[in-house]
Amino acid sequence: MLADFSVALLLFRLLGRDGLILLIAANVILCNLQVMKLTTLFGVTVTLGNILYGSIFFATDMLSEIYGKRQARRGVMIGFVALLMFTGVTQIALLFSVAPDPWAEAIQSAMSTLFGLVPRIALASVVAYLVSQFHDVWAFHYWKARTRGRHLWLRNNFSTAVSQLIDTAIFCTVAFYGVVGTQPFIEILISTYVMKLAVAMMDTPFMYLGRRIALARGELIERGETNA
Repeated sequence: MLADFSVALLLFRLLGRDGLILLIAANVILCNLQVMKLTTLFGVTVTLGNILYGSIFFATDMLSEIYGKRQARRGVMIGFVALLMFTGVTQIALLFSVAPDPWAEAIQSAMSTLFGLVPRIALASVVAYLVSQFHDVWAFHYWKARTRGRHLWLRNNFSTAVSQLIDTAIFCTVAFYGVVGTQPFIEILISTYVMKLAVAMMDTPFMYLGRRIALARGELIERGETNA
């Protein structure tokens, strides 16, 4: 988590707004690869994709805070297009016949395992991403207006906490409901959200650091401006 958020700040420091958009596009692709790798944290089985996914919300909130609602929505849509392109290209690649060579056949087998499309999970990922990210942008600016531009920690955490809940509920329901039993479904739902929420809470200090970088460069929009 620390490495991921540090990279996010580095990209912002070097590339500004484009660095945050680059992070969204890259991580939305990487999340869909790492989601298949499971590990255990504190006795709970989790997917590595949840860690990188948290920095997408971080980048969206940074775009909202520094460049306004329009640029945040633009970042969300660029991430969505990147996800669709990644899914489409990988599926087309799998359709090509394999050269009669043991190495090529081994690579094709590995690619099929890694990129093999499960339609239900792909649909869950796309819908959850769009709904939760657009809600995050709306909620961030809602709380920014209510607090008159104060309390960055509040709008950052409140918007992300609810957005992550929406994301988890949509993804788990579309991907797993009716496929696994009721008890495993509830466990997946709760553990996934808890993990995403923990990652989301970790980004608050990095939000303040990012805001300081923006202030130093004179890029921060006026406090009351939410539609720029």
